[in-house]
Amino acid sequence: MTEPAAPAKPPLQILLCSPRGFCAGVTRAIDVVETALKRFGPPVYVRHEIVHNRFVVESLKAKGAVFVKELDEVPDTAAPVIFSAHGVPKTVSEAAASRKLTTLDATCPLVTKVHREAEIHFKRGRHVILVGHAGHPEVVGTMGQLPDGAVTLVETVDDIEAFEPPAGKELAFVTQTTLSVDDTRDAIATLKRRFPAISGPHIEDICYATTNRQEAVKQVAPQVEAMVVVGAPNSSNSQRLREAAERLGCKVAVLVQRASDLDWSRFEGVSRIGLTAGASAPDVLIEEIMEAFAERFAITVETVTTVKEDMFFPLPRELRPDAA
Repeated sequence: MTEPAAPAKPPLQILLCSPRGFCAGVTRAIDVVETALKRFGPPVYVRHEIVHNRFVVESLKAKGAVFVKELDEVPDTAAPVIFSAHGVPKTVSEAAASRKLTTLDATCPLVTKVHREAEIHFKRGRHVILVGHAGHPEVVGTMGQLPDGAVTLVETVDDIEAFEPPAGKELAFVTQTTLSVDDTRDAIATLKRRFPAISGPHIEDICYATTNRQEAVKQVAPQVEAMVVVGAPNSSNSQRLREAAERLGCKVAVLVQRASDLDWSRFEGVSRIGLTAGASAPDVLIEEIMEAFAERFAITVETVTTVKEDMFFPLPRELRPDAA
């Protein structure tokens, strides 16, 4: 007696956004940890998550990286201490120097660029306005480049409308790199309307990877019924991707870290989805998500490419081959 045939899987088309996943700054930060482990041997200490992705952090832990929240958790050691891709306040690097710790700076060069801009404005006597999210490590690091009171953080247009500048001070602005292009456009337009003489970058300090991933989502979202963003809940650029899909009318727009986070009831009756990943999510997690959908649906995959990325950031000088 033949067994009854398994019910046919419903068809599902996946539009795979490109670019997606790792950016050059994240790749460099992970390479810093892995190269340090090879050069110095374990352990190496990393202040905060090297990037906002639990999978990446756990895989580096397995290789010998020790993650700490603050510098005082690092023992007196000859092992290197690595600063995360988000950057650190000057007080942290000064404290490390006073303890004679060996440090390696994995700060994304695009974040370092914002730090330098803020410092230049301060040296020219300007009060600096930072457009960003309170408590985000990048924002903490940028504000920590200057003395207390030298930077005002604004999160919303309402914050800008309510801001009263210090008497007699010229103004300048910088922005968190991983914010939504649309959100910063409104904030910067409000700053320029209220303070026409304000100084700022020639272009917004949104990093190329944030912009490129959002543009891919903007192209795909109107064509699909659901958008899946792979990334950590504390990843700013991943949250902005989910929000972009929502704004463009996706009935289902979810941010998940792993396939096990998917709520399958939300995909019942769906025939076309978009799939992307934040800048700190590795491709292996995208593959895991696609495999999970393939178990439940007869999938076809189409890649939608908006731009080719070829950005590369070299390792810190101390870790380059000629410094061995």
